[in-house]
Amino acid sequence: MSDLDFSPSPVDPFAPRHLGPSDAERDAMLATVGAASLDELTEQTVPKAIRLGRELDLPAARGENDVLRDLADLASKNDVRRALIGMGYYGCLVPGVILRNVMENPSWYTQYTPYQAEIAQGRLEALFNFQTVVSELTGLELAGASLLDEGTAAAEAMHMVAGRAKSNVWLVSDRVHPHTVDVLRTRAAALDLEVVVTDVQSHDFDRQPASAVLVQYPDTYGRIDDFEQLASRAHAAGAGVVCATDLLALTLLRAPGEWGADAAVGSAQRFGVPLGFGGPHAGFLAAKDAFKRSMPGRIIGLSKDQDGGPALRMAMQTREQHIRRDKATSNICTAQVLLANMAGFYAVYHGPDGLERIARRVRGFARALAHHLSKAGWQIEQGEHFDTLRVGFGKVQAKEAVAAAAAAGFELRPIDADTFGISLDERTTAFEVEALLAALGAKATADEVRALALDEQDLPAPHRRTSTYMEQTVFHDHRSEHAMLRYLKRLESRDLSLVHSMIPLGSCTMKLNATTEMIPVTWSGFADLHPFAPEERAAGYLELIDRLESALAEITGLPAVSLQPNAGSQGEYAGLLAIRGYHRANGEDQRRVCLIPTSAHGTNPASAVMAGMRVVPVRCDEKGNIDLADLTAKADAHANELGALMITYPSTHGVFEDHVREVCEVVHRRGGQVYLDGANMNALVGLCRPGDFGADVCHLNLHKTFCIPHGGGGPGVGPIAAQEHLRPHLPGHRAYAKYVGRPEGAVSSAPFGSAGILPISYAYIAMMGPDGLRLATQTAILSANYMSKRLEGHYDVLYRGRSGRCAHEFILDLRPFEKSAHVTAEDVAKRLMDYGFHAPTMSWPVQGTVMIEPTESEPLAELDRFVDAMIAIRGEIAAIERGEMDAENNPLARAPHTAAQVTSDAWDRPYSRELAAFPAPWNRQFKFWPHVTRIDNGYGDKHLVCTCPTVEEVAGAAAAR
Repeated sequence: MSDLDFSPSPVDPFAPRHLGPSDAERDAMLATVGAASLDELTEQTVPKAIRLGRELDLPAARGENDVLRDLADLASKNDVRRALIGMGYYGCLVPGVILRNVMENPSWYTQYTPYQAEIAQGRLEALFNFQTVVSELTGLELAGASLLDEGTAAAEAMHMVAGRAKSNVWLVSDRVHPHTVDVLRTRAAALDLEVVVTDVQSHDFDRQPASAVLVQYPDTYGRIDDFEQLASRAHAAGAGVVCATDLLALTLLRAPGEWGADAAVGSAQRFGVPLGFGGPHAGFLAAKDAFKRSMPGRIIGLSKDQDGGPALRMAMQTREQHIRRDKATSNICTAQVLLANMAGFYAVYHGPDGLERIARRVRGFARALAHHLSKAGWQIEQGEHFDTLRVGFGKVQAKEAVAAAAAAGFELRPIDADTFGISLDERTTAFEVEALLAALGAKATADEVRALALDEQDLPAPHRRTSTYMEQTVFHDHRSEHAMLRYLKRLESRDLSLVHSMIPLGSCTMKLNATTEMIPVTWSGFADLHPFAPEERAAGYLELIDRLESALAEITGLPAVSLQPNAGSQGEYAGLLAIRGYHRANGEDQRRVCLIPTSAHGTNPASAVMAGMRVVPVRCDEKGNIDLADLTAKADAHANELGALMITYPSTHGVFEDHVREVCEVVHRRGGQVYLDGANMNALVGLCRPGDFGADVCHLNLHKTFCIPHGGGGPGVGPIAAQEHLRPHLPGHRAYAKYVGRPEGAVSSAPFGSAGILPISYAYIAMMGPDGLRLATQTAILSANYMSKRLEGHYDVLYRGRSGRCAHEFILDLRPFEKSAHVTAEDVAKRLMDYGFHAPTMSWPVQGTVMIEPTESEPLAELDRFVDAMIAIRGEIAAIERGEMDAENNPLARAPHTAAQVTSDAWDRPYSRELAAFPAPWNRQFKFWPHVTRIDNGYGDKHLVCTCPTVEEVAGAAAAR
C-alpha cells in the first residue's frame, strides 16, 4: 500500500506526457553534454544577468481531465445562438468525413509548411484543389493557397493592384464590410495613404484620382450591384479594381473576372469551417495572370520530378522575404493551410452541382423571408440579393427587433437605429424561417416558406452566372463518403507529419500538439460563436482570453497583451505599429528608422517597411552576435530618427547573446524602442522574460512555443505583449473596443483573431504549470546540446554561446562538403527523406547550412535516431570523398528514392536498392515513402500552372504519351 499516492497533485499529470525524455534519459543526456543537472546547464547557457531567479507566478499544474472540465465550463458560458449576423461569417455544416479525418486528424494538423515538397504531396494537392475552386469561381487566372482572413487579404490586394495613377488614395465602397474598412485604414495610415469611403458608383476619378478601388459583391447589406462600368472607368483612370466577394454566392453570380475585377478576395469560411469566434479561416486572393510576380503569400504550382512525372511545389513566393527582405511585396510568411484544405475538400465532396444546390437553397429561403416580411409591413432594401437582407426603415427601432429575435434564439445584425441585417446560410431550414418570422411579427408556416423557396427564380442579367466551373474530375469523383474517405487517406499517406517522426526545424518549434489540448476546439461552445455576437454572449471566451493574456503577460514580463494578430508576421507588424503610435503620440513621428541585424528573420524587414519604417541593417560579428560597435554607430547616426530595433532572442544563430541588455540600452538611450521577435520563446519560458531585459514589445508564436499545431503551414496565432506605455497603441476592434487597444487600429478582421484555437494554448499552460513550463524550456535546451554534442566530429557546429553551449537549436555547417564531395545542403535534406525524416531548416540563416531544433517533446530514442541518420549520411559523404561512391550518381545526389524507383525493373545506379530505400534499421520496421522524386523547381517557376488541369488537358496529355 505504500506505493499509493494520495497527494493533492493531479492523478493524470500532463508534463510527463508532454516531455519526451524520462528522468533517467535526461540524466544520461546530461552526462553526455557534461553537466551535472539541468540547473547547471541553464547556468552555463543563459546569461546570469537576464535569468528570472524565481518561478513564474502562475497557477499550479492541473491534470488533463481537470482542464477539460474547466474548458467545458468556459464553453458553457458562451451563449451560442443561431448566428444570422453575416458580414463574412456564416453558419455551415462541416461534413463529418472532413471533421473527423482532417480537422481532428493529427496527420493533417501536425504537418509543417511544405518546403520539402517531395514529402508533402498530399497537402499540396489539397491546396491545388483550393486554388482551382477559387480561380474558377472568381473567373481569374491565378489564385493563392490562402491568406489570413478577408480584411487582410483585401489590404494585400489593394497594394498589389495599385495602378499607374499617381495617387495615394484607396477608394473603398461604403458598402464594404466595416471591419475590412478598419483593417484597410490601419494598413494605409502606416504608409501615408488615404482611405476614402464613398459611393464608388458615382465617383469622379478625374476630380479625385485613386490607385485602387475596393467593392463588395454581394455587399455588406446583401445587395448585388453591377460593377462593370465602374471597373472600366477605374481602369481608364489608371486604378486597379479589387472585389471582395463570397464563394458560395459566385456559384450563381457572374464572376468578378468577367466584369473587369483585377483581383478578388474573401473568406472561404462558409465552405465547411466552423465560426470559431472569428477564426482561423482561410482568406483567399485571386488575380489576373499579370500579377503573378507580385502576388502575396503562397502559390502552389505544378512542376515535374526527375523522372518526368507531375509534382507539386510552392512556386515563386517560397520564402520571398528571405530573398528580398525590405524589398518584399508582403510580410506574409504563412497561410491558413488546414482551413484551406478543409474548404477545398468541402468543394470536392459537394462538387459544383452540390455547391449550386446549397446556394440556390440559401437564396430561396432569403427570397421567402423577404416576401413574408414585406407582407407583414417590413421594408426591405431594394435590389437583388443572395443571402442577406437589410430590414426596417422605420417600422420599429432596430434594437427592438434584434432583441425580439434574440429572445427566440436568433442573433441578427444591428446596422443603425432604423435597420438590421439578416443573413441566411447552409444551416437554414423552413422551420427556422418560420420561427424567425414569428419573432418579427410575421406569420407563415414552414410549408409556405418551403413552397416559396422552391419556386426557383434565376438572377437576372447581368448578375446571372452563365459560365461553367469546377469541371475537373476531382470535383465529380468523390460523392460517396467511401470515395471521399479513401481520397483523404490517399492524400494523407503522401505527407510526412509528426505522427511519423520528429520534424527538427530550427526556429519553427515542432512540438507535441496534445490530444487533450485539441479536443475542445470542435465543441459547439467554442466552434459556433459568431465573432460579432454581443459581448454578453461571449462570457466564456472572454474569461479564457483574460486568463490567457494574464499568463502570457507573466511569462513575457510585458503587461499589455493583444491576441488579435493571427500570424507571427502580423504580430511583428502590430508591434511595430504600436511603436510608431507611441512616437506619434509623443510628437516624434519622424522616428521611422528601424535597425535590424543581418541575421534577422526575413519577415522582420518586410514588416518594418509595411509599418512605414526605413530599414537600416546592423552587422553581426564572426560569432553570429549583434556587432555592438556597429549598432552603436548606426544608432548614433540616426539618433533623431531612431524608431526601433528588431532583435530575435535567443539569436537566429541559436545562441544566447550575453550583451542583450547593452543592446537594448543603446537603443533606449537614443529614444528608440526595442521589438523582440518571439520566434525563439521556447528557449526562454520560465528562465527569463523579454520585458525584464529590455524588450518594449514582442510577438509570440502560439503555434510554436504554445502548442497550436502548424496545420501544414497555418493556422498561426501571433499575439503581442508590450510594456504599459504601449498599451494605448495595441491593435483594437470596433466590436470589442474596451478589451484591446485602440478601436481604429485593427490588424485582423475579427476582434481576437483566430480565437477558435486559443483553448489549445490555454490548456497547455494550465496543464504544464510554472514548474512544467520551466522544465520544458530546460529540456529543449538539453536536447539541442545533446544532439550537437553527439554530432561533434561529424559536422561543424557553426555558432556556440558562452561555455560552448547552444540554446534550443543549433546550426550545422554543410558548406565544406560542396567542395569535398559536390554534396549540397539540399542533397542532405532530400537524403533524410529516405531515412524517414523531414529535413531541418535549410540554408537559413546561413546559406549551405541546416538549423536543427529538437524541442522538449521528442524522446531520447527519437533524438538518437535522427542523429544516427545524420551520422550515416556523413558516412555516405565520406565514401564520396574517398572515391568509393560515384561523385554524380550516389544516394545523396539521387535522393529521395520512391517505391516506384526501387521496385522498377530498371536500376541504373551503382549503389544497391537496399541502400537507396532502407539505409537504416528502422526503415525495415516502418517505411515512409516519398511520393515523387526530386522536384525540378526551376521548371515549375518557368511554366507556372496553379490550377487543376481540365478534362481536355488530361486527355491531351494522355494522348501525347
